Amino acid sequence: MIDAEVICEKRGCCGLITLNRPKALNALTLNMVREFASALDRFENDPAVGCVVITGTGGKAFCAGGDIRILYNLGKEGRYAEQLSFWREEYRLNRRIKLYSKPYIALADGIVMGGGAGISLHGTHVIAGENFTFAMPEAAIGFIPDVGATFFLPRLPSRAGTYLALTGARMTCGDALGFKIATAHVPSVRHAPLIERLAEGAPIETAIAAEGAPPPTSTLIQESELIARCFAAGALPAILRNLDEAARANSAFARSAASTIRTKSPTSLAIALRQMQIGGAMDLGQALQTEFRIVSRIARGKDYLEGVRALIIDKDNRPRWSPATLETVCQAEIDAYFAPLPGGELDFGEPAC
Repeated sequence: MIDAEVICEKRGCCGLITLNRPKALNALTLNMVREFASALDRFENDPAVGCVVITGTGGKAFCAGGDIRILYNLGKEGRYAEQLSFWREEYRLNRRIKLYSKPYIALADGIVMGGGAGISLHGTHVIAGENFTFAMPEAAIGFIPDVGATFFLPRLPSRAGTYLALTGARMTCGDALGFKIATAHVPSVRHAPLIERLAEGAPIETAIAAEGAPPPTSTLIQESELIARCFAAGALPAILRNLDEAARANSAFARSAASTIRTKSPTSLAIALRQMQIGGAMDLGQALQTEFRIVSRIARGKDYLEGVRALIIDKDNRPRWSPATLETVCQAEIDAYFAPLPGGELDFGEPAC
C-alpha cells in the first residue's frame, strides 16, 4: 500500500494538511500541489472549519521545496510543458494561500526551503520549531529564488533578502524570528498540543501563546549593519567589493559570504539581484508572474540542468556554468529573462492581488 503524499483531514474546527513524503524531505510533486489546492477549497467552503494548519512528517523537514529530481528528468527529456505545469500550479497555490479567507497556520520545523517557503510564508502565521532552517539556495543549482521570493525577500529588513538570495545562506529559528520570516516560536514537542487547541476552537493567538516559548538567540541579527551596507550596492561586482573590503577588516562573515557567492551560477546571481531590486514595488501576483517568465526560460537553458547534475545527481560539486564568470554575463540576456512571454503570462483567472 502506497502512503498518501498529502494527508488532508478535518479535526474539529481545524482543517489539517500534512505533507507525507518524509524520505524525500516532503518535497512537492504536482500531485501534492493539486491535493493541497483541493483541500484548501474544501476547507474554505466548510463553515465548521475556522482555520487551516499545514505541517510535515518525518522530523527532518517541513518541506525542502519542489522535487528537483523529477523536474530535472523532465528537463533532460525536453518535456518542458510538464515542468511548466508544475511551476504554474505551484505559483497559483502560493497566491491562493496569500488570499485565503481563513487563518492559515504553517507549523514548520526542520528544513524550509524553496517551495516550502511558498506554502508557509504566504500564510497568516509561520510557527517555527527549534530546528526551523530557512533558505532559498536556488542559485547554487542554476535556478532562481521563486514561489514569491521576488515579493517577500525584498521586504526583509537590512537587505537580508538580497543576502539570502545571493548566498543561499541558512537562517536558524532565531534568525527567522529576528528577521520576521517567522511569526512565533513553538517547540516541536508542542506542535501537536497546539493543533489540538486549534481543533477545539481556541483563539489562534491564545493557543500560540499557551504553547509558545521565547525566541532563540539570532547570530545573524548581529551582522545586520554589515549586510545592509554591503548588499545595498546596485551591482554584483560592487557587492563583492564591499564584502571583500569587510573581509580585509577581519569580518569572517563577509569573507564567507563573498566566497559562497562566487560559487553560484553567474546568470542566476544576476537574475536574483534584479528580482530583489524590483520586487519591493510588486504585489505577489506580479512577482509570481515575473518568476514564471524567468523559469519558462531557465528551464531551457544550460545552467539549471548543469547545476542539478553537479549538486544533486552526480554530486561532484563542480558545476560548469555558462557563462562562467560575472564579468562575462550579458546584461541584454539577463533583461530577456524578464520580458513578457509570447505564449501568454501566468494566469490566475481573477484580478491580481
